Amino acid sequence: MLMISRQQQILEILRRERSASVPYLARVLFASEPTIRRDLAALEAQGYLKRVYGGAILGGAPDREIPYDVRAGEQGDAKAIMARRAASYLHKGDVIFLDGSSSAAHMVDAIAAVDDVLVVTSGAKTAIALAERGVRVISTGGQMITRSFSYVGSHAEACVRGIRADVVFFSCRGLSEAGEMTDISIEEINLRRVMLERSRTRILLCDSSKFGKQYLYSLGYKSDLDAVISELDLQQN
Repeated sequence: MLMISRQQQILEILRRERSASVPYLARVLFASEPTIRRDLAALEAQGYLKRVYGGAILGGAPDREIPYDVRAGEQGDAKAIMARRAASYLHKGDVIFLDGSSSAAHMVDAIAAVDDVLVVTSGAKTAIALAERGVRVISTGGQMITRSFSYVGSHAEACVRGIRADVVFFSCRGLSEAGEMTDISIEEINLRRVMLERSRTRILLCDSSKFGKQYLYSLGYKSDLDAVISELDLQQN
């Protein structure tokens, strides 16, 4: 098992159970206890947990930003399905906004298959992936959130505000039962608001693991969108 995938699973276990012993983690993840201890030390250094005698407990802020490489590995199959479904909203010559989410990053291959598009993205890694596939891309620039490799702030917002897009693909951390979109980063929320204001078609990419969850900052309600795409149904309205 890859280190990133294993550490991701450790965090998922701790979020679910709040604590876990080293022997238990080693057993369920099919890893040695020294390997698990190294993983716990690395995750503690990043502020995600606190090591205690014989194991670890969930530590730090409960809504702490998850590193991009960990997020990219979460719900990978679901995000691939969403990207294929979202491709139906792409057209030749489109101007496309992508936020810095790993869900939006999964749109790269679908976008690269469409002629003459221009993508404006706040995701640094997404911009590179698009350029490598020969897609015209504008990076918003701005202040980078180092854990997510996303640009935010007034510079990024000014870049987006000066462009009119045909479609925006974006994500959020949670979609409540009432249809409210929420996240933990006010900076990313603010940039997404500008993307939504400057887009003709608004598409939320939201895998089912986010359903029924609610976080600190609100982005609005799904009723204001053109579509909500998950891996379960083509469209959740």
